[in-house]
Amino acid sequence: MIEKDAVVPALVAEWSAIDDLLTSLRPEQWEWPTALPEWTVRDNVSHIIGTECALDGQAPPPCATDVRALPHVRNDIGAANELWVQGLRAESPERMLERFRDITATRRKALEAMTQADFDAPSWTPAGQATFGRFMRIRLFDCWMHEQDIREAVGVAGHEDGPGAELAFAEIIGALGYLVGKKAAAPEGAGVTVELTGPIRGTWHVLVAGRASLVDELPGPATTTLRLSSTLLSRLAGGRGPVAERLPEVTIEGDTDLGTRIVHALPFTI
Repeated sequence: MIEKDAVVPALVAEWSAIDDLLTSLRPEQWEWPTALPEWTVRDNVSHIIGTECALDGQAPPPCATDVRALPHVRNDIGAANELWVQGLRAESPERMLERFRDITATRRKALEAMTQADFDAPSWTPAGQATFGRFMRIRLFDCWMHEQDIREAVGVAGHEDGPGAELAFAEIIGALGYLVGKKAAAPEGAGVTVELTGPIRGTWHVLVAGRASLVDELPGPATTTLRLSSTLLSRLAGGRGPVAERLPEVTIEGDTDLGTRIVHALPFTI
């Protein structure tokens, strides 16, 4: 069960952190490029606004661009996101901030009015069929990731740890079994340990026993241990930049071939 009383306050706090960050930007910084192909700071904000507007039942603004023809649009979700990005390109930073505040205030009221039963109800999510609560935790993760995209672009680090960031990070930790077992094709019996050195700290283990799953501890020494910062793990998991360029920042102990495959398998977001 994903608790509504944990996710909703964390999501509201995340929106507040984004608001503070955007308020601090100069107008020209809204047009600076980010790690996401073809997306500026403004485009990241457009995406956040658009997703929340869609959840509120609103249609995207008119868009003359054939978004499916754009090289960075790879699927239906990407095309839906791009309609908002293209449709809000002409808005001023002041109007964008106003839109952001309006829709997040609306969504806050809607979420706070929901019950735990509403959060437990089956729902489509970008990660497949799950619950509405899982969808909202993915929304927290998505907003936090885009906050970090903006921070990276304008050179203002921050908000990389704390309760909200850790709850968002649960989406990455929850994917480790899939990344190790399916994408990296770790062999049967392999045990993988991932140690995060900060700002979020922790140690997680994945055991391949029929399928790869998170476990509290491994039955023996790890086949491979990866040691890296939570900052780096989030950037790699989010597909922010070429993995090969960041590989030297990861310490790999044990089976280095498997460890290298795992690092290259980390990008998983849409």
